[in-house]
Amino acid sequence: MNELKSKLAELLLELSYREGDFTLTSGKKSEYYFDCKQTALHAEGSYLIGRLFVEMLKDFDAKGVGGMTLGADPLVSSVTVVSHLEGRPMPGFIIRKKSKGHGTDQYLEGLANFKSGDKVVLLEDVCTTGGTLITAAQRVRDAGLEIVGVLAVLDREEGGREKLKEAGLELSSIFTRAELLSAGGRA
Repeated sequence: MNELKSKLAELLLELSYREGDFTLTSGKKSEYYFDCKQTALHAEGSYLIGRLFVEMLKDFDAKGVGGMTLGADPLVSSVTVVSHLEGRPMPGFIIRKKSKGHGTDQYLEGLANFKSGDKVVLLEDVCTTGGTLITAAQRVRDAGLEIVGVLAVLDREEGGREKLKEAGLELSSIFTRAELLSAGGRA
């Protein structure tokens, strides 16, 4: 797994990490930006994220995974495919930012693969303040699913882990910002 993690760090730093002047989803200003979608939509990056998440998911008693669109879409797809290939198939769901507005008017897509009370893990590309994950968690709970953990590609180490803990959610990440920058010799 260390070799996979090292290769993922290379791709993340090459494709997803930028320095400059950025405004984050939370409204905070930052001197760096991490656009995980660039790596998650890269063929090898998707595979590496899926493999590492599936390995991490062995620590959870969960039926499936899901996350907020758009950042989690490729993560969920990666995990569902890799989990199937590894003989432990896990279905996925995607959480809409706004309810569908027609038909079933639901926030979650993919619920046909789950039943009320099923245990799931939320996936996130980047955790900063945890606000998006807290919103996502409420929608998942409202749909009748039980959240047993949260996995992120990157924890920016800006209070998100602590906010999630206050909300009853435990965050695990492939990398913290310090770990990623250290892996790339940028610390």
